[in-house]
Order: sequence, then structure tokens, then C-alpha cells
Amino acid sequence: MKKKLLIAGAVFLLILGILIALPFIFKDKIAERIDREIQASVNAQVYYDFNNISLSIFRRFPHISATVREFGIIGNPPFQNDTLIHVNQLQVDFNLRSVLFDEYPTLTGMHLNGGSLYVKVLEDGTANYDITYPTEEAPTESNFKMAVDILEVNDLDLIYNDHKLDFFMALGQIDIEGRGDFTLDVYDLPMKMEAYIADVSYEGTNYLKSKRFKGETVLNVDLEQFKFTLGDGSFTLNDFLFDLQGYIALPEDDIEMDLSFEGKNNSFKSVLSLVPGIYTDSFENLRTSGNMDFRGFMKGIYNESSFPTFDISLKVEDGMFQYPDLPRPVSDINVDMQIANATNNLDNTTINIPTFNMNFGSNPISGRFSLANLVDYTMDGALRGKLNLEELTSIFPVEGITLKGILDVDATAKGRYDSAAQIIPSIDTKLNLSNGFVKSEDYPAPIEKLNFIASIINPSGQMDDFVVDLTQFGFELEDEQVSGNLRIQDFSKLNWDGALMGSVDLGKILAIFPMEDIIMEGKLKADLQTKGSYADVEASRYNRIDMRGEMDLMDFYFNSTDLPQGVRINNSSVEFSPQRINLKSFDSRLGKSPLQASGFLSNYLDYFLKENEVLNGQLNLNSSRFDINEWMTADASDTTELSVIAFPTNIDFNLAVNMDEVLYDNLSLKNVRGNLSIKDGILQFRDAAMSTLGGQVSMNGSYDPRNITEPLFDFNLDISSLSIPRAFEAFNTVKAFAPIAQHLTGNFNTKLNFSGKLGPDMMPILSTLDGKGLLRVAEAAYQNPQLLQAVSQVTRLNESNSLQMRNISIPIEIDNGVMDVRPFDVRLWDYQANIQGSTSFDGGINYLINMEVPAGKFGSMANKLLSTITGTQASESTIIPVSLNLGGTYNNPRVSLAGGNSIENLLSNALRSRVSQERENIQEQATQQFKAAEDSIRREVRSKAETMQDSVKREAERKASETKDRAVDEAKNVLRNVLRPRNTTKPDTTSIR
Repeated sequence: MKKKLLIAGAVFLLILGILIALPFIFKDKIAERIDREIQASVNAQVYYDFNNISLSIFRRFPHISATVREFGIIGNPPFQNDTLIHVNQLQVDFNLRSVLFDEYPTLTGMHLNGGSLYVKVLEDGTANYDITYPTEEAPTESNFKMAVDILEVNDLDLIYNDHKLDFFMALGQIDIEGRGDFTLDVYDLPMKMEAYIADVSYEGTNYLKSKRFKGETVLNVDLEQFKFTLGDGSFTLNDFLFDLQGYIALPEDDIEMDLSFEGKNNSFKSVLSLVPGIYTDSFENLRTSGNMDFRGFMKGIYNESSFPTFDISLKVEDGMFQYPDLPRPVSDINVDMQIANATNNLDNTTINIPTFNMNFGSNPISGRFSLANLVDYTMDGALRGKLNLEELTSIFPVEGITLKGILDVDATAKGRYDSAAQIIPSIDTKLNLSNGFVKSEDYPAPIEKLNFIASIINPSGQMDDFVVDLTQFGFELEDEQVSGNLRIQDFSKLNWDGALMGSVDLGKILAIFPMEDIIMEGKLKADLQTKGSYADVEASRYNRIDMRGEMDLMDFYFNSTDLPQGVRINNSSVEFSPQRINLKSFDSRLGKSPLQASGFLSNYLDYFLKENEVLNGQLNLNSSRFDINEWMTADASDTTELSVIAFPTNIDFNLAVNMDEVLYDNLSLKNVRGNLSIKDGILQFRDAAMSTLGGQVSMNGSYDPRNITEPLFDFNLDISSLSIPRAFEAFNTVKAFAPIAQHLTGNFNTKLNFSGKLGPDMMPILSTLDGKGLLRVAEAAYQNPQLLQAVSQVTRLNESNSLQMRNISIPIEIDNGVMDVRPFDVRLWDYQANIQGSTSFDGGINYLINMEVPAGKFGSMANKLLSTITGTQASESTIIPVSLNLGGTYNNPRVSLAGGNSIENLLSNALRSRVSQERENIQEQATQQFKAAEDSIRREVRSKAETMQDSVKREAERKASETKDRAVDEAKNVLRNVLRPRNTTKPDTTSIR
């Protein structure tokens, strides 16, 4: 017996050892298979660390589990900056036998734990989730078999951003669990799901925000009919519990549905949980009572021409809610609402609210509304009530604000809207606020005597009887009064007549209605009158529109987190007339920079009231010292990257600048003068001039940002007496194309036509630059021991480590980021020389230096060679042609003799040619060899330039799309920071694009 136990124990240990060893024995094979399948199936950048792959046979025995940590997919262009999916941990279960012995592996389970999914669809329908290879492009065919019996997702964030449908959805903390035999054509799938609904918006309208969803049901999946049927289950949205039953089928292109839903065991408090702003931490302590009933159905076909029938109803009876610690409730809430459509045409939708009433404390509000259809909008509605504003603060939590006054509302509307027949509903609406009072605890003085009387009347239903009359509007703040009136007549013509006058202290208003991180002071005074008709606007009869008056702003100051430099306007006066707006005076300080301005805008009514009209204007700017750097930094330690500035194409604007000093980057620009114009979206510079770096710069040119991903510039520069070393320190282009300038002293003059593209940081893209001009240097000294010593070592010429150059004219041409220096003559030391070559945008240099060196400068070496050849010695008249190749980079130069000769061979060949009186031109040969090598270098540089330009363009396109995806930024802040901060080892690469 003991022997049998030992044998059994040994067998068990052997099996256990095999099970432990199998994952390690076959790890390479399994990992290679996974990698091969990914490469075969996914047309995107898949990132994972092989060391983050672990295998286990015990997690779901008899299945083998492969776990990958920190795994993700980044799209290819145009989604190269978007992370489609990042998973903290993904466990995939395989049938062990299929992996080891079958032709194809069988996948039996998937478990995702933590991650994010970002789905993006562009306006043309291109989607970042389309990452599979077309059949003809796939290197191999993926052959996974699916026999999944469990699917688990835990703590996943999802953002769906569809520009084509104008649909946006952000979900967080998604948990899903599903179990079933997925290999069958028809099977039941028990499912559980939880999620935080951060945002759901469609066509600019928000439908759900900050809601928590839970659901549990059995989903019957029929893959043959592509039909999904919901069984018994329950769903909750915040505290609202409902049931959803029926099916959705996709037989072909249509969507067929038969769904019914009904509230379950809900109270009035459940409905309140769906109201924005109420479902907070104090919601559990909210006192409520009342009954609620919610039910409805949707049944039919959905396609481009058909919409399902539906009937949705909501009833609330004797509802009440009261905030904790507040004395008054909102009570007697009764709502009866039905939205229905018995046809397949959405235009036949009816809305019926026969009952709507509630009491705000002791103030009753009641109303009704019905809408017959969405075609002629036949309606019948009413709303009546009187609110004591002082009581509202005892009903709703309003901290730090005291309200008083009586708001009286009495509104009725009945009839139909038919623009063709000039018919609108008859309307009788009166709004009256009397003795209004607003006081903030942060400011001792209140806004008082706040009154307005308004009416909207149309007794006949005819458009020309329509009248909106704001007969009185006004308030007082510490003896300062603001008053106004407005009257609009005739709904088809919209004739208006109004006025606004008075003054207000902006600092006092901000104290009463504080805004976070904003400082604002100043007094605004206005006296404006306007009269006209929208019919005249449509007919372009702008001469009939009267807009006149003045507006003054005095002692104004504004500061915020986005504008930390602060803006101070000592005084500004604007005069309005129908033809133009005149800026009579403007004396300000922007940050530390004083600025005065004057000018005008004309055609402004056409521009603001009509499409495709052009706004004309002129602005004159004057400053004694303007610091641009102050507006390029967010704070003392953080520099904010510049971005491409685009101009509207329907603005024709001229700007005259006169500034004594402008500070930009490390430059001080003196006596800045010039005229700028914006027209058709292009900025033109005319007669711009400034003094800087000890010289004078004049400029004409243009900046064209109409293609915001590839903005263009084209300048014509005239530079005189500019310091060479200071130009090197100040300009990146000089550093790139003329690095020799760092070792030169003296001044230079040039006339240069210069054009190219700008990057998303508004800096020139060096690889795109084109230019042509002539560089003149009257006198300069050159000191660079490293380069000059390298020349001496190669030539054996013992010369000093400095050069004096005079009266040099250098013709240059820049083509696609390569600066060509055409051949020019110069004296190097005491030798006549000719230099030609190029410098590329990446810092590479390639120059040929042809020198004429007297043989005597080579000393005994030349005499010895000459006596060997002729028996005579070299004289000063014996000229040796020396050709040098200068390559590498300026800071790491490579100097060599042309043709690879040693100096001895060069001297010997040169002396033999001279003695034999052969006509062979050694330097001509060197020049031809140099040009041949230069062609190869140019091709390499051009390839680098194209690669760089593509990279810059992709970055520019990414930045250009950022404004369309701001909702993604906001959603990510909610999902990551509000729900729970995370520290994951893989940073998010989804730069909101």
C-alpha cells in the first residue's frame, strides 16, 4: 500500500512538474504565433514588451492563458498620433491542445483589466479602427478559431468621436461580463454592464452628462438573422430603474426594432436623479415624495426614409423635494407628458403636456403645451406664475447671494407657424420684474432698482401684428444708472428701435458676480441708439439702418490665468455711425508695453449681418517700447509654443506701425516702421524697416496661412551694416546656413529674396527654404583654430590661425534647404583663392577651395622635388595649384586634398606639369570631381528634406484638428482626473487630435 502511494505521489509530482514547465517550454512558440497573427491581421503600430508576456496553465485549466501587460495600438496616418487602444492587462485563453497540435489555435476566453479606447471618425468617414489589411495586401491570412465562453472587461474608458455624424460619447469605468457558447449561430448571452456616462452629444446638443448606468440582462444572439433579443433584466440610470425588452435586428441595411421600456419601482426622487445639478453628494439626504410612472415603446423600421413608431409617457403626481437644511420645498409637482408618433414619418410626432404645475414655496407655477406635428407646428400652450426671488434662496442652495424682487410671467400661444402663408401663432406674453435686488457677500453695495417690463403680443396671428416691446429696462449700482429700451415689430420684417445708456463700474459687477481667477476693473459708459429693419439687411439697404452713439472705457484693467500679463486701458473712446466705427482714442498698456491706437472699421453692418461681406478697416499703432516676449510666455519658467495664426478671408485691413523699440526673442528692434495689410487671408508687409544688431533692415513680403498646415512666407530683405557675430546669435537661419559667422567679426550687407514654409511653431522649416541674393563683406576677421589648423596639417603650410578678408562679394542661392555658394574670389592669407560649395539645412557642409600657392611657401620639400625633376630650385614665381575639399559639419570639419593626393604627390604632379609645359589643369579636374560628388550629396539631402517636411506637415495637421476635438480633452479630464487618478507605466499617446 505504501509503495502504491509513493508511486501515485511520484506520478502526481511528475504531472505537476510537466504542467508547470509546459508554459516555459512552449513560450517562444506561443509568443511567436501570437506575434505572427498580429502582424498578419493588424495594419497599425502594435506596442508591447515581450518581457511583459506571461503564460499560465492554472488560471483556466485545461486552457492556457497568455497575459500581456501594457499593450496597445497606435494608428497609421492620418491617425499616427492617436492611440486607438491601450490596455493595462489583457488575458487571452487558448485551448492548449489546439496551440500544440492543431493547425489553428482556438481562442476560448478574453479578460481585459484596465485601459482606454479612443475611436475617431473623420468627416470623410475615415476611421482609426479600420486597421485590418485589405485581402490582397495581407501578408498571411489570420486563422484564429473563436470558441469564447467568457468575456470580461473591467475598468475601461471609451471615447467615441465621430466628426461625420457629429456624434460624441465618453464613457468611463466600463465593466462588462458575458458568458456563453459563442461558437453557435443562436445562443443566450447573460450580460452585466456598468459605466459612467461622462458625455453623449449629437449635432451640438447634449443628451446625457455625468450619469451612472448599470444593466443586467440575457441577450439572445441569432447570427443567422442578425437579431439580438433582450430577455428579462433591469437597467438603472443614476437612481432611475427601468426595464427594457424586445429586439433589434439588422436584416440588411435597415434596422428593425421592437422595444418596450417601463419604469420599475421608481419614486419621484428617481426622476430627480436625472436632472443635471441635483444628483450630487447630498442627493441621498434630499427629502422627496410623490409618485412617478414612465413607459413607452419603439417599433418599426429605421432607415433614410422611415422612422419607427413610438409612444413615450411620463407622469408625476404630488411630487415634492426639499434640500437639506433649507426651509422651503418645491411642492405639488404634477406633470403629464406624452410624446408619440403612430406613423413611420417623424414629422407626425405629437407632444402633449396637458398638466404641468408646481409650487416654489408659496409661489405657484402652472402651464400646458401641445404640438400637433413637426410640419406646421400647430401649438397651444400657456405658462403662468409669480415668483418671489427672495424665497428662491430658501428653496435652492445659493451661497453668498441675496435676491429680492417679484417676477411675474403670463404667457399664452395658440395657432400654427407657416412662413409661406405669413402665419404665426397668436401670442400674448407678459414678463415683469419689479424691485429687483442682487447683493453679493463679497461686495457691500447691491444692484438695486432692477426692473424690466416686456411683452410679446400678436393678437391676429399675422406676422405684421407681431410686437416685442421691452419698454423699460434698468438698474442702479451705487448711484450709477443703466437704462434702455427695445421694440421689435413685424415678424417678417423685424423692424427694431432701441437705445442703451448709462455707466457701470465693471469691478463692482465682478464683485457681485465673481468669476474665478479673473481681476477686472474700470468704468464703461455708453449712449447708443439703433433703428432699422432686418428686411433692409437682407436687401442690403444698409443706408436705412441707423446705428449711432458713443462708448467710452476708462481706467480699465483685466487679468486672468490665461492673460497673466494684464491689460490696462487708461481711456478708449469709440464712435458709432451707420457707415463706420471710429476708434477716436485708445491709450493702453499691454503688460509692460505702452500702446496707443486709432482707426476705424467700415462696412461693419454688412459684415456682421450678411454672409460673405468684407470688413474694411485701418488701425494705427504707436508705442515707445513693445515687448513681444512677454506675450510668448505663460510664466517666468514656462514658454508657450507659438502656433500658426490664420486670418479671415473676408477682412481687408491695413495696419500702420510706428514703434520706437520692439523686443522679440533676444533682439532689440529700434525705430520699427511699416505698413501691414490683411486681405484675402494673406498678410502683406510694405516698406517695413527697423534698426537692429548695429545695422538697418528693410523688408517687403507676405505671410500666407490659408493652408494652415503649410503656411508660406516670401520676403524681400535689404540689410545694411549688420553685425556678423550678432546676426549668428540672433537668427536660427544664419546659424544653420552660415555657421562660419560665429568666428567672423565685422559687418555685412545683403539683398536677399527669401521664401519657404513655416512649421506649426511659426519657425521657418529650413528644408523648404528658397532664396537668392548677394552677400557683401567690406572687411572681416576670421578666427577658427580648429579649421585653420586642419588646413595647415593637410597642406603643410605654416600660417597663422586668423585671416583678414576685404571687399568680398558672395553670390548665394538657397534651393529646398540647401544654400549654394557660387564661386567667388578671396585672398586666404596671402594666397589667391576661389571658393564654391554648399551648406544644407541639417548642418552639413561641402566646399571646394582652389588656392594658388607660391612653391617657395612649401620650402625645402618643393626645392627637393623640383631639383629632382629639372635640376633647378623653385622660385616665388612658381605657382602650385592646391585644391581642398571641406566636408562634414562646420563644428566637425573634414579637410582633405582633392583627389585624395598627399601633398608630396600634389607638388610632384604640379611641378612636372609646369616643367613639361603640359596644359593639364589640375584645379579644373578637382572642380569636376567635386561637382560629381556634390550631386550625390544633394540627392541625400533632398531625401532628408522630404522626410522632414512630411513629419512637419503631419504635426501641423494634428494641431489644425485640435480645435475640433476639445470635447475629447474635457472628457479625458473627467475620465482620468475626476473619476480616479491613475499612475500607469504607459503614458497616453492620444494627443487629442
